[in-house]
Amino acid sequence: MVEFWEILEENGNPTGLLHERGKPLKKGEYHLTVSVWIENSDGKYLISKRSVNKQYPSLWECTGGNVIAGDDSLRTALKETKEELGIDLNAKNGQMIRYHSRRCICNHCLNDIWLFRQNYDISAITLAPDETCEAMWATREEIDNMIKNGTFITWGQFSNMSELFNSN
Repeated sequence: MVEFWEILEENGNPTGLLHERGKPLKKGEYHLTVSVWIENSDGKYLISKRSVNKQYPSLWECTGGNVIAGDDSLRTALKETKEELGIDLNAKNGQMIRYHSRRCICNHCLNDIWLFRQNYDISAITLAPDETCEAMWATREEIDNMIKNGTFITWGQFSNMSELFNSN
């Protein structure tokens, strides 16, 4: 099935145009993505490993995805988490920590970064084989080490966990 994104201006305003996923965006065109960080009461973050058949295979990341036309940022955050990990997040446990951040490796994404504070039994996670192949809880230090050794992809948004949570 073909997926369409709303084309946004640099400041995040919709242009009224749609873009077909997989085709290149033009200069000055952007689309919205979300990154979802889930923090448990121990201060650890739920991360997942990308499936071997995806771009950037076998790298760890937070959950996320593209906002399709007609959806909004929060709805996409909830949907992507359910799709990739089988987790039903409570919207009341989430807060956007960055709105339309422009840092992204493709230079065409505006990224909303969500933080959900919610406990979840990792043994109850249902991985989507075409999306994820493993999940774990990790500390900020463990994630920083993964970033340094190249096993965690940040999509160009931050170089360490402190930068992620302390800048806009």
